[in-house]
Amino acid sequence: MRNAPGIQNVAWKKYFQWDGGVFNLDLFPVHPIENPNEMDETLENVLNKLRKHAQYPGLFKAAFGTEEITTERFLKALSQFQLMFISAQSKYDKVQRNENVTFTTDEQEGYMVYKQKCASCHAEPFFSDESFRNNGLSVKNQYDKGRALITLNDKDMYAYIVPSLRNVMLTPPYMHDGRFETIEKVLDHYATGMIDSPYLDPIFKKQNPIGIPLTDREKYVLKSFLNTLSDTEFIRNRMLSEF
Repeated sequence: MRNAPGIQNVAWKKYFQWDGGVFNLDLFPVHPIENPNEMDETLENVLNKLRKHAQYPGLFKAAFGTEEITTERFLKALSQFQLMFISAQSKYDKVQRNENVTFTTDEQEGYMVYKQKCASCHAEPFFSDESFRNNGLSVKNQYDKGRALITLNDKDMYAYIVPSLRNVMLTPPYMHDGRFETIEKVLDHYATGMIDSPYLDPIFKKQNPIGIPLTDREKYVLKSFLNTLSDTEFIRNRMLSEF
């Protein structure tokens, strides 16, 4: 039903999943493990697999002092690993820290476009304010009502958490359901593709027509800036890789 978002800087997140249904990193893995649309497993069965594994009991002993694999230890191990997913070495970060790196003309112009037209939702430095917003997408799955599934409040109908823009150029497809294959289609949606509804976030109704007006030049330089948010040191960190 949904597009898996990237995992980064989770130590500072208040909510997890597109609808914010989980608000504790230690508990986050339970949903994907037991959801029938994802792993379709049970937590106890996963733990039994680990207990029978040739290596994991020894790894748990090294971490916790005994080979006992409990739900608490399992979830804590996963959350502690995810805390290592820190993305803070992009060109943008180095410019902000004055590390003898500067934006190109296009990147600087794109940064100004971002601050004028994107920053109210995708706030620095994490590039998300973690609010939940309906951004004018057509409803392709009437059963996925977004944040309203959690709050049972109609005002949250088809609203999803604002995702981070960090590494956004490396993580297609886009939107909660992965409907857009390219960043160009995302920008086109915000500029001219939004659908008005009673649930559309008011921030997109300030213009007539609705949306965020973007010229071709603004789209071009905005993409240049978004590329500065790609953190190659993070995505190539061998400690975070299986291989």
